[in-house]
Amino acid sequence: MSKQTAFMEAILAGIPNKLPNLSPIDLTVPHAPKRNISMLSGDDIRLALKNALRYFPAEWHRELSLEFLDELNQLGRIYMLRFRPAYAMYARPVAEYPGNSIQAKSIMLMIQNNLDPKVAKYPHELITYGGNGSVFQNWAQYLLTMKYLSEMSDNQTLVMYSGHPLGLFPSHPGAPRVVVTNGMMIPNYSKKEDWNRFNTLGVTSYGQMTAGSFMYIGPQGIVHGTTITLLNAGRRTDAHKPNLAGRIFITSGLGGMSGAQALAGIITGSVCVIAEVDKDAIKQRTADGYILKENIYTNTSALLQSMKWHRDNGTAVALVYQGNVVDLWEAVVEDGIHIDLGSDQTSLHNIDDLGYCPQGISFEDAKTLLIEDKPALMAMIRATLVRHVAAINTLVDRGMYFWDYGNAFLKEAGSAGADVWQDDQKHSYKFPSYVQDIMGPMCFDYGFGPFRWVCTSGSKRIWIPQMR
Repeated sequence: MSKQTAFMEAILAGIPNKLPNLSPIDLTVPHAPKRNISMLSGDDIRLALKNALRYFPAEWHRELSLEFLDELNQLGRIYMLRFRPAYAMYARPVAEYPGNSIQAKSIMLMIQNNLDPKVAKYPHELITYGGNGSVFQNWAQYLLTMKYLSEMSDNQTLVMYSGHPLGLFPSHPGAPRVVVTNGMMIPNYSKKEDWNRFNTLGVTSYGQMTAGSFMYIGPQGIVHGTTITLLNAGRRTDAHKPNLAGRIFITSGLGGMSGAQALAGIITGSVCVIAEVDKDAIKQRTADGYILKENIYTNTSALLQSMKWHRDNGTAVALVYQGNVVDLWEAVVEDGIHIDLGSDQTSLHNIDDLGYCPQGISFEDAKTLLIEDKPALMAMIRATLVRHVAAINTLVDRGMYFWDYGNAFLKEAGSAGADVWQDDQKHSYKFPSYVQDIMGPMCFDYGFGPFRWVCTSGSKRIWIPQMR
């Protein structure tokens, strides 16, 4: 048996026996915007505190209740930042995790990968991607889950509910090691306002597709699927060209999922132009090597010149507009340049918590407005969506192929009054989704889709040959 390290001991301890020191918020990593809790009653606040304190011994409750109340007021959620581990957060080789089950150890590896500051959008708030795609609701849940995984055998299954570990249950080696459920909203009480309230109370979370199920592998995990999508979008418009050389693709988003567009754009040979308002997202993708500093623009005129040069020379490139995507679309309309392909990957599924930034205001100022005057912010967002769609409609009339990327773009644009409907009854949209028009008929219908795998050993000797 390998020697037990300090890291292994920390995992095995779970929630520590001694109350850890409270550290100031680390400003070296991006943080989630303050969540709106104006809907909470006094009873709701007391319940949120009660639910948070259940993880800790009674003698800590007085001190922690004041601290958690402060987190709730200052951040809009109770993250239990005092209990964030002191060890570095990253996916270690599987042999470095304590435990009795290689499957459980592998899940611990994946959890830490989801929370790695190089991977996660808001690592200290336990959010991997999409603005609200949570691994856990708080750090106590993380500590307990890692402890359970380190103790379990292949004859047990860990059952999870919205980040909360319900416990280890008898099973067998052929059963799942972990059963996860997230969300679980009752339909009659599932409006965004309901979810926001229940999430604040600590009784539900939104795990997205791979955050709360511990399967996220960074933008590289979606690069294959995005590449296939772009190639097949190009084949829909010109089936005789082998790639997208000389063709311009405009989109938005450099987050955990949308960041894959930069690499996919280059792989397919296109001139890929991505708008992003979040400077932290741009910084992270630059550090990842997905984009180059010299290809980041804050001026649409200079960007348009670069687009034309790369198009005319047939060079593959990922160009970034640091600004609002609607400003970019409108500049393109005014210039008259032909755009071949277009889409959008803003986090419109998270529209209530600034997944979409309106025109005329910076992302940082929009964060402030979200707290100070949310109705005014939402009115600006709806007006921007109308202009967003108007610019796209103009370019589609000029020959651009546009598709919805499953981010609720058409839904929210339609709700805002934008011209997205194919008929007066508003039964169908004028633009297709990528599954409906691209991946479905060209890939999924034949049982073909993106491929992903994880090398849990961390050994280059193993994974490099596999990649080849």
